[in-house]
Amino acid sequence: MVRIFFQRSKCIGCNACVEANRSRWRVSRKDGKCNLIGSKEKGEVYRVDVDEDEYQLNLKAAKNCPVKIIKFEKL
Repeated sequence: MVRIFFQRSKCIGCNACVEANRSRWRVSRKDGKCNLIGSKEKGEVYRVDVDEDEYQLNLKAAKNCPVKIIKFEKL
């Protein structure tokens, strides 16, 4: 398992994470920022636990993010 952390408040809505993994990321029509699908908010950070098979796609999303607000923790 891998835990993904996302600092949504710092998101600039560039869509890079969505392009890397459409099944886990989506742009909000409400404010133009990205959402981490299935995540729960804790403070200002959103997080979700995913299986190892999703790690590579989300790693690509993190590498593509120009503001570097996507982090991981192996569980």
